[in-house]
Amino acid sequence: MANELKRKYGREIVDAVIVGAGAAGGVLAKELAEAGMSVVVLEAGPLLDPQKDFASDELRMQSLGWQETRLVDGENPLTIGHNNSGRGVGGGTLHWTGVFLRFHKSDFQTFTEDGVGDDWPITYRELAPYYDRIEKEIAVSGPKHFPWGEFHGPYPFPEREPLSPNAYIFRQGCEKLGIETVVSPLAILSAPFEGRPPCINRGFCNQGCMPNSKFSTLIVHIPKAIKAGAELLADCTVTRVVMGKDGRAKGVEFIHDGKTYEQRAKMVILSAYVVETPRLLLNSSNGQFPNGLANGSGMVGRGVMVHSSADVYGKFNQEIRLYKGTPVLSSTQDFYETDENRGFARGYTLHAHGARPLEFIHGISNSQNQGLLWGDKLRRTAFDYNYYNRITMVGEVLPHADNRVTLADEKDENGVPRAKVTFSYGDNDQKLIDHAVLQMKKIIIAAGGKPEFVTSDTAHMMGGCRMGDDPDTSVVNADGQTHEIPNLWVCDASTFVTSGGGNPTETVLALALRTADRIKEKAAKLELAGSGV
Repeated sequence: MANELKRKYGREIVDAVIVGAGAAGGVLAKELAEAGMSVVVLEAGPLLDPQKDFASDELRMQSLGWQETRLVDGENPLTIGHNNSGRGVGGGTLHWTGVFLRFHKSDFQTFTEDGVGDDWPITYRELAPYYDRIEKEIAVSGPKHFPWGEFHGPYPFPEREPLSPNAYIFRQGCEKLGIETVVSPLAILSAPFEGRPPCINRGFCNQGCMPNSKFSTLIVHIPKAIKAGAELLADCTVTRVVMGKDGRAKGVEFIHDGKTYEQRAKMVILSAYVVETPRLLLNSSNGQFPNGLANGSGMVGRGVMVHSSADVYGKFNQEIRLYKGTPVLSSTQDFYETDENRGFARGYTLHAHGARPLEFIHGISNSQNQGLLWGDKLRRTAFDYNYYNRITMVGEVLPHADNRVTLADEKDENGVPRAKVTFSYGDNDQKLIDHAVLQMKKIIIAAGGKPEFVTSDTAHMMGGCRMGDDPDTSVVNADGQTHEIPNLWVCDASTFVTSGGGNPTETVLALALRTADRIKEKAAKLELAGSGV
């Protein structure tokens, strides 16, 4: 590895360097490499082997989340780590639940339709072909009919079965209340595909999928990218984007084993996710860009969103056994769109969501409704783990400029200022959460259980480098190209304008396909090998 890096340092110029090998970075690497471009992918985390490095062990596999220190602030400081970011080749797709949902048409025009948030510079119709492509490419399993939004199925592979006891309980409660449910669309195989086996319901999706039944870019896009000629450099932490005197990006500087190297490129693509992408842009400031790269609008790092993710645990007389089966197997989006009668804008998705024992104990130990639970009372409650169910929400949070990523005074071991993430819920956000919690309680009661614990949590970070047509109010254009630096691109969830009320990974992957197409189009026009993009 060291000799390879030494050979590259300051000499070889590739067509594209991609920072981050997660959901977006993996797709980009495959698409660009297969188009004949020379591509290098740099990933701060390790390259793992699912059969050797994954384990059905909650504590050990916390390492799949970003464990480095990030500072938090605001009225509702975020818990940042395994629940909302990944570390390693594959990124968050290593330990996600596999829920694969499209955004709705309304998600792209919330201001026009509901007077809140902002409109995206693209529409659902523009992204729909890329949703179609990625679902077929990774063989998504789902129901024959999906009743919400613009896409109603069928999915490429049939829905997963059998369901978990927790999912059946959820569906029973919803049915009694007239709430429609479906078997959740999942990026988890229900039949063999490309040499990968169907899921056997081990239930340890959040600890990494050892059989490779669950999609990740580690096992799908990165191998295809390497086969097409892309180079992957793991355990390499990018510290800044290197700029030329002409105002164009020249490459990136990165650290491996304590030594600093530079990868030169005609184009730099940041796919380092919501915290690290703004952090890199801000840390790369220079005389020409004193406030950070692509930050003429002052929007780099601003508008960070999460999904509100409160859980309700209900206790039943019969065993539920939350560890059984794939974590998410049933969902409803009956509360997704704005309903003026509810007193707030936008909406949310509800999932029947399994939990391993440590996750359960961690959740109930400091619940919103019962406060701190510890000692003998926590121990006695934990004995009843098998009798609890869990419902979780994925709630839309509206963008606010004061929710942001900035650079702290404190520096990490590489001398880079640590990221500081400031976050507070707005009034609309809290009303939405309260409504969802009430519905979850009603579902549990209708199913014959007693709601006991309400936990407060968040998931799925988005925003911080929002896309837009106006350079004064956004960081990148609709294609992901920064307004100020033509050969510097951003492609990850940081470009989101709004958060939607459902899991965002499918939209991240669809946007990556779209960005790759735009890059290839521009490369063809400008003869990238000679001119750059």
